[in-house]
Amino acid sequence: MRATTVTTGGDRIRWVELPGKEPARVYVHGLGATSPAYFTEVAVHPLLAGHRSLLIDLLGHGLSDRPTDFDYTLESHADALARALESADVTGAEVIAHSMGGSVAVVLAARHPHLVSRLVLVDANLDPITPTPGAGGSGGIAAYGEDEFLAGGWEEVRDRVGPGWWSTMRLAGREALHRSATHLVRGTVPTLRELLVELKTPRTYLLPEAVGPLPGADALTRAGVSVVPVPDCGHNIMLDNPQGFVRATAAALALPEGT
Repeated sequence: MRATTVTTGGDRIRWVELPGKEPARVYVHGLGATSPAYFTEVAVHPLLAGHRSLLIDLLGHGLSDRPTDFDYTLESHADALARALESADVTGAEVIAHSMGGSVAVVLAARHPHLVSRLVLVDANLDPITPTPGAGGSGGIAAYGEDEFLAGGWEEVRDRVGPGWWSTMRLAGREALHRSATHLVRGTVPTLRELLVELKTPRTYLLPEAVGPLPGADALTRAGVSVVPVPDCGHNIMLDNPQGFVRATAAALALPEGT
């Protein structure tokens, strides 16, 4: 396990690193998740193995520290991730990022373009979400005020999300979980979708085939984003259909510049 300090208070981001050739590949998890649990199986698959790979946990999640004085905006997540990558001597990485991690990756590429050579977004959040009491995911978490969530709302979320997601969500700091969800549903200005359109790096967006067409897919395609449905999966594409995920990701990483 590797680690580096990313805040003035000494908080550390940690990751599991697999050796291999450059450019490095950086795997970034979603809300309440952890990259080693979500990406190890696919990162070592023969179609993806062989590159230096960092399975990195965002601040507040998984193996990383969980400061309570960090704001956990998408911008702050991206800047902390940038400091970790710079400390690891990573530049021009191929970033494979799921859900909220995909949102962070878009901001990372916009704010720190030297760190990202290619993006593979895995059912990432691109648009603001309306907080909905009783819902699962970020919208349900963000429907609580922070004090309400810390006082017991997290237990209701635990019971709603089920044991699979809770197995990694329980590793996240509760302040980190709530603030990350709150800022995720608010999004960014310009929006994440607008930021993605303006990026010049090769970009691929993977989504579950069963959810139907991605809203705004035509505009994304015109902007050079490759939109790829993956069959036989839900939101957690890499867990639900590892073979399909690997094939789609390997194809995305093989696309020539400008495609």
